[in-house]
Amino acid sequence: MRTARSLTFTILLAGGALLASVPAHALRCGDKVVREGMLDVEVLAHCGEPTAIRERGFVLRAYTLEEMLRLPDAEGVRFSDGNFYQHVLVTEYIYNFGPRKLVRKLRFEGGELTDIEVLGRGWREESN
Repeated sequence: MRTARSLTFTILLAGGALLASVPAHALRCGDKVVREGMLDVEVLAHCGEPTAIRERGFVLRAYTLEEMLRLPDAEGVRFSDGNFYQHVLVTEYIYNFGPRKLVRKLRFEGGELTDIEVLGRGWREESN
């Protein structure tokens, strides 16, 4: 009887942990979850200022006609070879949450979060 209860408890505990976990392409900041597709201002509101910000230059983003028509701001979009193109700024935010957490690199294209990468263990910030 004790073994059956123990097994049931373990299964319930494991199931709860799976439901509470954050997907690999997401980041938890306090009680908020940051996911790809969010805007940089939303990430700043949830996670605060990053440890470092790096502007990486521009990429050329291609759009179909349907995608281009859904853009809220089509400024800078050019037409060529049957497609629409736009140069968008690429920015990376580095978040160091300390030595007991993992450092995350968030990549934004045109202000939209496109990738979350784990860089390894964090470090303790030196105070001067």
